[in-house]
Amino acid sequence: MRLRHVLLAATLLGSVLPALACRMTMALEQWPPYVYRDAQGGYTGLDLELLRAIFKEAHCTLVTLPELPTARRQLLFQKGGLDLMPAASDTLERHAYARFSVSYRDETVGVFGKAGAPAVPHHAGSFAQLARGKSTLLAPKVGWYGADYAAARPALEKNGRLNTFGSFRQGILMLDAGRADLLLGDVLAVRHEARQQGVALSTLPFLALRAPVHLMLNARTTSAADLARLNAAITRLEQRGVLAAIRNSYAAP
Repeated sequence: MRLRHVLLAATLLGSVLPALACRMTMALEQWPPYVYRDAQGGYTGLDLELLRAIFKEAHCTLVTLPELPTARRQLLFQKGGLDLMPAASDTLERHAYARFSVSYRDETVGVFGKAGAPAVPHHAGSFAQLARGKSTLLAPKVGWYGADYAAARPALEKNGRLNTFGSFRQGILMLDAGRADLLLGDVLAVRHEARQQGVALSTLPFLALRAPVHLMLNARTTSAADLARLNAAITRLEQRGVLAAIRNSYAAP
């Protein structure tokens, strides 16, 4: 009889307690203007603003951990030490350890020249045209920047017309110093760094890449219900124009 009373009490208690809280952790990595420190030392940026809006709408808690290098973040995520990574591409191999939200913004990659530079081919409308021309190019050392760039890269390398950089700050400084005619990179990141360095840019009339990015949830530490909760929040915010307003405030393409 006593056991029955304990079980009944536990059942009644469970019926009045709130559902298990939705709480996810992510490690920060500075990637201006998506994530960076403001003048007061706090973290801000396009991705953080979008994530905070999404998590608030989903009634979930987003816990941000101290900064980690990209490789360590990826490894920790795969080992189950992090629940979430933003700005992720949905690839088949990642489905072994992750689940993906619907897209919450696009990744865009463009080609830029220094404003007023005579060698900038403003008429070029594709990487194929650039590869057939004479312009030299600066590009990030790592990352995927679209099939057109991948196809043109061997010819650029063969002719000694391609140099690489490790950070956009380095890339902008190299462009400003005349180390190349053009620079390839994430549109918002390049524009942000150019403003920081006071370098005026011109933009070629084509995008090298436009692709959706997603929230990547750890399959070991999150549930299908967590994913559904975030997806529903993204969908509602898109319908109300909230996410578009945040993206527009950063002039996202």
